[in-house]
Order: sequence, then C-alpha cells, then structure tokens
Amino acid sequence: MRVIPAIDLLNGKVVRLHKGDYDEATIYNEHPFDEAIKFKEAGFDHIHIVDLNGAKEGKFVNLDHIQTIIDKLDISVQTGGGIRSFEDAEMLIEHGISNVICSSMAVKNSDEWLKVLDTYGDKAILGMDLKNGKVAYSGWLETLDQSLEEFLKPMIDRGLSTVLCTDISKDGTLEGPNVELYKKLSAQFSEISFIASGGVSDSNDLKTLKDQQLYGVVVGRAYYENKISLEQLLKYHTS
Repeated sequence: MRVIPAIDLLNGKVVRLHKGDYDEATIYNEHPFDEAIKFKEAGFDHIHIVDLNGAKEGKFVNLDHIQTIIDKLDISVQTGGGIRSFEDAEMLIEHGISNVICSSMAVKNSDEWLKVLDTYGDKAILGMDLKNGKVAYSGWLETLDQSLEEFLKPMIDRGLSTVLCTDISKDGTLEGPNVELYKKLSAQFSEISFIASGGVSDSNDLKTLKDQQLYGVVVGRAYYENKISLEQLLKYHTS
C-alpha cells in the first residue's frame, strides 16, 4: 500500500480543514517547503499537495510553493485544487506535477476531463468526494444525482486507473476511515486503484486498510497532530 503524506496549502501555509470548512483551518507550518523536507528525509518520494485557495477560487494559487518543493527536493507530487480545464491540467504537468487530481471538472466539464484522461492516462487521477454515498462537488455543497456506476463507467472506458476517494464525513475528523466504503468500491470496480482519504487516526487504521489490500492512502491530520509518526507511516508504505 502506498502511504502518501499530505500537505494542504492555504495562503502559502500548511493547514488542515475540518470537514472541508475553510473557517475551521488549523495552521501547522508557515513554510510548506520545511514540511516537505521532513517527508523527503524520512524516505518518501511522493507526496500529496492540495491548493485549497485554488479549490475555492477556481484558479491555481500556490504553484510557486509546489514548484520549489519539486525542483529542490526531487520529489514527485500529485496535486489538485483549482483544476477546471484541460489547459489547467496541461500547465501543471508541464510544471513537473506527476499526477493531477480532478474533482469538480469531472462533473461540471466532463468533456475536458475526458480529454485529460485521453492525453495523460495514468497521470490523471479522479478525485471522488462522497457525501452520503453520492458524488459531491463545488466545495462539497452539491451532490450528483447519479449512481457511482453511471458516473464512473465513461471514465473507465477511457482508461481511468486511479481514484482518490474521500468520505467527506470523515475528512479531518480523526475518527477512522470508512473501511467498508473502500472495501465495497474495490469489489465493485476492480479495475480501479483506490486511494483512501479522510479519517485516518492512528497506525491501526493503516494496518486495517493495508489488510484490505487497498492501493493507497493519503495521511494528513493524524501526522500533524502527532497521532502517527513518520516511522509508522513508513512501516505500512510500499512504493
């Protein structure tokens, strides 16, 4: 299982939101590069960075910080937030981003998203946020009145291979991941590699997810609040 440390950027600072609420942002580090160094020195070669300004404003705001991390640390980065068009995704990949994570675009601008899939293949990750079992978008304020199968099939037909799945009710809560959800999704869509996001509270959660043979997991708040050490993250990580 790939354990992927997370850095969420808001106004150039490392933060975590509680259930996606921008009014409940906790600042963990004023300098994202310093945080990325810790992951690199611990042995991680791939990290997850979200531009929270971009997600809210619809344009990529924190690219300079991400570019510095990539250039100076020689580490690969998957990133999302503010990607609204094919041109946005293209620009990020040209700047050295290894994987682009697209969420709202897959719902609101599906033709552009499918073009990203056609052009970049495995570099394109679907960010699928679920609220009560339905796909949520627009900052989790709206849900899609469509089954997951109907939503995913056109993308699978175009080669979608990886989905970063967030259970909104668990995000930033430290209440444990929705293991049953990921188990169900992995069984239903066996051709997709799922990355779990949201709720990881301790190393036992990582063990549970690894036992489910999940492809990957993003870990943020549990690390920043010292619930999990870098050594424990590495214990359950395989490249």
